[in-house]
Amino acid sequence: MRMVANWSKVAMAGVLAAGLGTGLSTGVASAQEMNRATLSVVGQGRVSARPDLAVLTTGVVVQGKTAEEALAANSKAMEQVIAAIKEIGIEPKDIMTSGFGVSPQYSQPGRDSREAPKLVGYEVRNGVTVKVRDLVVLGALLDKVVQAGANQASGLSFQMADSAPMQSQARIEAVKDAMAQAVQVAEAAGVRLVRIRRIEPRGEGAPYLPAPAPMLMKAEARAVPIEAGETEARASVSVVYEIEPR
Repeated sequence: MRMVANWSKVAMAGVLAAGLGTGLSTGVASAQEMNRATLSVVGQGRVSARPDLAVLTTGVVVQGKTAEEALAANSKAMEQVIAAIKEIGIEPKDIMTSGFGVSPQYSQPGRDSREAPKLVGYEVRNGVTVKVRDLVVLGALLDKVVQAGANQASGLSFQMADSAPMQSQARIEAVKDAMAQAVQVAEAAGVRLVRIRRIEPRGEGAPYLPAPAPMLMKAEARAVPIEAGETEARASVSVVYEIEPR
């Protein structure tokens, strides 16, 4: 019985030693893995395209002696503006009222006057935001809304209806750029690229207009000329390579 017990102790000790040896070798391998030389590069990707969507914000500003008078005049003008927008083919889902407000108007006494400002009337502002999916009609649309009574234009921007494909392509270009840089640097340094250790996308920006490019559009002879330019999507990616001497 004692021999069995002793042999059991010896066997257990062997198992523990083997386990410790395996753990030690794994730890050494991990440490060696972490201590291997690396090369880090950052790739940039840019993709440009002509926008296929315009967002126009326009509206009507009317003043009157009373709030009711100003509101009635503004409502009538806005009805005509919206009718003109629909007449050119814009769908109701792409027309949204925005920026409605009523504010009192006061007289401004002279600098040396002791009189208090007096209420002289009211101002009503009513805006509408329109998505134009056919850029060919944009110039004609601007002309028509002005003729219909719009006397305020607070914004006109160009963008992509779906920017996801454009952004994806920018990421691909960023990875290609990073890989090309890594090859160039490795060759110059006399080292060999072993494998990619880590790859991380960095900050990305939504497609924007860096500068307008000539793209004149006229739907009619009287249409307002519009330059839509190009939108640009950017992406950046960080890539870390494991390297070794040649």
